[in-house]
Amino acid sequence: MKTLTKSLCAALIAMLLPAVAAAEIPWPPELPGGKPSLVIEGEQLLKPKVELKEGVTIAKTPPRVEFHYYDCQTYEGKPWSVWGDGLVANGKYYSAVGDHLSPGGNAYVYEFNPESGILHKLTDLRSVLARPEGHYTPGKIHSALGMGQDGWIYFSTHRGSTKIALDPKNHFEGDWIMKVNPADGKAAVVAAQPLAMQCLPTGTLDAERMIWYAGSADGLNKKEPQFLAYDIRKGEILYTDGQGPYRAMMQSSSTGMMYFHGGSEPEGKGLSAERELYRFDPRKPGKPQKTGAKAGLRAASEETPQGTIYTIDGDGLWSFDVKTEKAESLGGTVVATKDYITSLDADPTGRYLYYIPGAHGGAENDGTPIVQYDVRSKSKKVICFLHPSLEKATGYTPIGSFSSALSADGSTLFVTWNGAHSIADKTKKAPFQSVAMTAIRIPKSERQTSD
Repeated sequence: MKTLTKSLCAALIAMLLPAVAAAEIPWPPELPGGKPSLVIEGEQLLKPKVELKEGVTIAKTPPRVEFHYYDCQTYEGKPWSVWGDGLVANGKYYSAVGDHLSPGGNAYVYEFNPESGILHKLTDLRSVLARPEGHYTPGKIHSALGMGQDGWIYFSTHRGSTKIALDPKNHFEGDWIMKVNPADGKAAVVAAQPLAMQCLPTGTLDAERMIWYAGSADGLNKKEPQFLAYDIRKGEILYTDGQGPYRAMMQSSSTGMMYFHGGSEPEGKGLSAERELYRFDPRKPGKPQKTGAKAGLRAASEETPQGTIYTIDGDGLWSFDVKTEKAESLGGTVVATKDYITSLDADPTGRYLYYIPGAHGGAENDGTPIVQYDVRSKSKKVICFLHPSLEKATGYTPIGSFSSALSADGSTLFVTWNGAHSIADKTKKAPFQSVAMTAIRIPKSERQTSD
């Protein structure tokens, strides 16, 4: 896919995500009977909506799916949406959602406790930043969430509309690196506008070395993404230059190396998006170096016990050995028709990967499949299809996700959804309307590690 200007991207998104009148959806959205959550089980979760590609299998035992709405949705967003990847830490799932409003938007960080079944808000940006009326406040958390050694969760912020910086009345100067303590919900600014006039949509934490890495988006839509390495302990920029990542990075927890595609957005997608990876070494801060390894990189897994990081881009999957810095193409990811994947999770054994095609909408056309990839056999299995089962039970259609995370034992996949409440015309793309969360309990028989 050729690089589009940010203004054109905004126009396309506006056409794809039509505004929905507040009267059509009750704010906050509620489950039938006003219940705080709902459980979906049964064989209907294993029924495909469309024909699957050859070789794709379906699980034999359906999972147990628990559903929740985010309770911050007391007013209409433009739209309510999730854009950054979540995480699991200390047995709990952390995620971020936002209202996408601008110039005065808001975004929220949540904690889900799978033992109590409670999804509750930890913090929101407006209350922490306390910006003057009319001044820019971010409507999105587009970065990944990361928990540091200090127990705080770190993230960076992003605008809603791409045009806010063009009007001086909005007082846009850049975005923030922030943190929140899940123990008490206290939140604070780590760095205000570390890169002037830059949003920070791409971001991830090196928890061991306490470095926040980011790829920026220019507020005035003139510059290419910048690269930022921010030393949290010292409270200062470790390194920055003008060749940053557009969408994703991959971080080796064992070596500390950060890898990404530098420069312009790749041509094409999937296997055609395979590009050379650059390496940044925090021990020797300086211009990132070419590795010679090529892979697609729209999303990356954690490093596995085998020292492997897996990356994904469209209908393409790669493995990357952090010791040898060699990459290998593993083939396709598509199970039906959709191929845009923005979150990739590895199980604790390093054998299974989980992902959801159709991140930016349209997942429901494939039945919103939850996919398990076996790296040993290079095979794809659908753990369940959430559509239309969720729609029938709740009135909610999960149309795509940018946030998923796997429990430490590999038994539960947590997903935050962009979704629709009503699809008037089934032939058209469903609109983003509200956000919800599922905890998908994967049967043990579907994640056995022995052959």
